[in-house]
Amino acid sequence: MSTAAIDVRALTKRYASLTAIDALDLTIGQGEFFGLLGPNGAGKTTLISIIAGLARATSGRVRVMGHDVVEQFRAARRNLGVVPQELVFDPFFTVRETLRIQSGYFGLRNNDDWIDEVMLNLDLTGKADTNMRALSGGMKRRVLVAQALVHRPPVIVLDEPTAGVDVELRKGLWQFMARLNRDGHTIVLTTHYLEEAQQMCGRIAMLKGGRIVALEATRDLLGRIAGVQVVMRLRGGLPPALAQRVVEEKPGRIVLRLSHPREVGAALQACRDFGSDVEELEVGPADLEDVFVQVMADATDAPVGAVAA
Repeated sequence: MSTAAIDVRALTKRYASLTAIDALDLTIGQGEFFGLLGPNGAGKTTLISIIAGLARATSGRVRVMGHDVVEQFRAARRNLGVVPQELVFDPFFTVRETLRIQSGYFGLRNNDDWIDEVMLNLDLTGKADTNMRALSGGMKRRVLVAQALVHRPPVIVLDEPTAGVDVELRKGLWQFMARLNRDGHTIVLTTHYLEEAQQMCGRIAMLKGGRIVALEATRDLLGRIAGVQVVMRLRGGLPPALAQRVVEEKPGRIVLRLSHPREVGAALQACRDFGSDVEELEVGPADLEDVFVQVMADATDAPVGAVAA
């Protein structure tokens, strides 16, 4: 049996009276593209901080590629690259200098060929000699991603990597991450953009209150919700009979969840009978956001057992 990329056992983290992580077990296999989802305060960043050795657990153990993050910190850290949420940077160096210094932290010399490849894939080549403080927020985030990759870690943790950045970076980043994953790197992603997790992740854990409340293959999670999602743009009001089917409502746009495709016709007829015109209509399967909302609403205090795929 191969060593797990990340192995978490009975992990607990308390801050005074607050329990941020509650007896959590989780195993992520080598080569997975794994999603870690949850609302704000669910414990995601605390878990990542413990994995990265930036915080100490109250109890329990964490291993990265078989190395204990406390007792074998150096080995664990060499096997891990973390992209943090915060834009932390040194304002005195250029992009290339920043990446060379990061390489030096891991004892790497003559690493420019890989640095050039990383910068190319993150569209940083044109900014290689630009001082960090002169970069936009999106460019600074690209450098954070590059810093996490300079030592070619087998395990890469992305904590909200596309927060506040442009569509072009997202596309380029996910293409690069997909390539690294195909090459055998394990990718762990936390994001509030659930469509990214649905597209990229083969398996997903959902956290609430420091516990895992769902842990399944993405396709199995999506299979939890039957029926269809209907997006309508109405001229006029929504019939009261459809009010309980609404999952999202914005000016001019209403999203309904129906139990079966055959209910779409009845919903349209109800709108016509109510005197409302359907100007636009889009029908599709339920997505990960639907699943997330349902899981968070249905979550109990009992944690779900976590095992490797």
